Amino acid sequence: MKNLLVVFLLISFGALAKGTVVCADSIQLRRHVYTITGGPTFRNINDTTTLNKTSHYIQNELGKYTTTVTLQPYQVNGKEYRNIIASYGPENAPRIIIGAHYDVCDEQAGADDNASGVAGLLELARMLSKEDASKWQYRIDLVAYTLEEPPSFKTANMGSTVHARHLAEAHVPVLGMISLEMIGYYKDAKHTQKYPLGFFKWFYGTRGNYITVVKKLHGGKFVRQFTRGFKHGDNIITKVFAAPSWVPGVDWSDHLSYWAYGWQALMITDTSFFRNANYHEKTDTPDTLDYSRMSFVVTNLFNAVSKMAKG
Repeated sequence: MKNLLVVFLLISFGALAKGTVVCADSIQLRRHVYTITGGPTFRNINDTTTLNKTSHYIQNELGKYTTTVTLQPYQVNGKEYRNIIASYGPENAPRIIIGAHYDVCDEQAGADDNASGVAGLLELARMLSKEDASKWQYRIDLVAYTLEEPPSFKTANMGSTVHARHLAEAHVPVLGMISLEMIGYYKDAKHTQKYPLGFFKWFYGTRGNYITVVKKLHGGKFVRQFTRGFKHGDNIITKVFAAPSWVPGVDWSDHLSYWAYGWQALMITDTSFFRNANYHEKTDTPDTLDYSRMSFVVTNLFNAVSKMAKG
């Protein structure tokens, strides 16, 4: 018993010496995913009632952790759609954008695509609220986008396109952008991971048990710094995929909207349909996700971006 007490004291002293350790909560991630995917209707472009209900939930959750939450409404074919933005750090400092889309394709729950990314965004908001952001050199904006999915994908109607265009027109300095696009699905068995080009399996393996940082070749200083910080966490396998944007999947999320303005951007993903057969299917449900590994992803994300924000 005495030896156990000594070990406990040593661990506690070490934690205090290093500062408070902030970790993502898998229970909170699960709660967010189940809430966002709950209900009889679907948060797609045709159902603005459900989309708005989801946006209200996101806005209320973000409002628990920062007083700076704003809506960015815009019109498409006479209907209103909304981005939700939560900010941390000095108002006029260059920005780090972290975003995830909350809409779905057609009529399906969209647990991995992309309630998982939005849940990560909301949990990150809670974690960032524990930091003294007034001393940061950069500002972090968390953005929940609407209308990433078809038929809006790669059009001016994407929420991320609207957001990026506003920043460019307002001459807002952007350090870089991180897209959270499906972060909840993992498989440990062999041959559960596929690739856009078959030979990639010789470099990345056939087990779908890792998270991926997807970036352009020669992504830039922001991308390099973030990737180093994100990979520093040893609680989940992380693999970096660097390729030209023409390789299938490299630009398939909201980060492409920021590339269009010359800003550095990357995507964090479980590789979507290259692993998850539930992609854009009614089987993309909350019970298929691994909330423990999701929490590791968000913890590593927090550690990387909070360090970068401090300069």
